[in-house]
Amino acid sequence: MAIRKEGAFIEILLPNGMFSYGRILAKASFAFYNIYSENKILDLEFIKNAEIIFINSVYKYAISKNRWIIIGIIELEPNLRVLPMEFIQDTFNYNQIELYDPNTGEIKQSQKSECLGLERAAVWEPEHIEDRIIDYFEGRLNVWYESLKIKD
Repeated sequence: MAIRKEGAFIEILLPNGMFSYGRILAKASFAFYNIYSENKILDLEFIKNAEIIFINSVYKYAISKNRWIIIGIIELEPNLRVLPMEFIQDTFNYNQIELYDPNTGEIKQSQKSECLGLERAAVWEPEHIEDRIIDYFEGRLNVWYESLKIKD
């Protein structure tokens, strides 16, 4: 059983046979890199220097059950030590929206305009993250991401 350690790089073998990469961040969060390759990549500096396409929380079994494999570790850069803000939106009253700080757990009332471009506060299944990665690189809308966007 792999142990979750901040700064660790993960290799994700996608269902279509392609490889993508991510990084373990604080709490339950992961950063996912703009890498979609037919071949394994072992150069951690190459991965580290790639653009991050999104950050989400993911259930721990992605690592603990070795679905995603840890391939190395480098201390987190300062910009990855602070998790991005997220939003919470009431399921029945779309006008009730809050900003959530995953670093502190603080929640405060907000306006939709302040939350545009933010991820919804949610913990993702690893297979849904894999779908999102494939859809991103294949140029398709992702059903999971779309279902979690701010509602009007």
